[in-house]
Amino acid sequence: MISGMPTGRAGRLWLRHRLEVAERAADLLDRKLRILRVEQERLRLLTRQSREEWQARCAAADEWLLRASLLGGRRALRLAQDGGVAEVTVGYGATMGVRHPVRVDFVAPPPTPAVLDGAVLISAREACQAALAAAGRYAAASAASRLVDEEVAVTRQRIRAVKSRWIPRLRAALTDVEFVLEEQEREDGARLRRINMRQT
Repeated sequence: MISGMPTGRAGRLWLRHRLEVAERAADLLDRKLRILRVEQERLRLLTRQSREEWQARCAAADEWLLRASLLGGRRALRLAQDGGVAEVTVGYGATMGVRHPVRVDFVAPPPTPAVLDGAVLISAREACQAALAAAGRYAAASAASRLVDEEVAVTRQRIRAVKSRWIPRLRAALTDVEFVLEEQEREDGARLRRINMRQT
């Protein structure tokens, strides 16, 4: 017996309604899972591409920093640090109710005149900024991928719960109620026939 279920014919109607709702929920969850899987694959590819881009940009930045330190020494690199702060803005979107990062805007601080001395320092600065921007894109893509992966797992669990437990429970309860109601109808029919036979 399911808690809150009325008895008799009302129970049968109650169970049929709950069963329809559960089957509709299973269909919606299946559709949600299909959409999430497409997004999951897209985000995995984006994460892989952005990681490769970030690693390439870091290698380029390391190369330019090495050149700058070889040409101007570590002192030149320390002087080139102007103390400015970069601004990072994360834009969010949603896929099937899952809020996740979709965009990262990176704004580097304006260079001070001391930083502009030398083409190597300018190239090193630009390479480091490109690496930082790529790192932001990679972080956003991997966070979005992780969030969608978690929602896929939760949705699969919900589908299993509805299809493997809830729907079979409702069907079994409906079968039991219908059996009891049929028995009651047979008994009522037999009783009416006996009453009719006595009256004739």
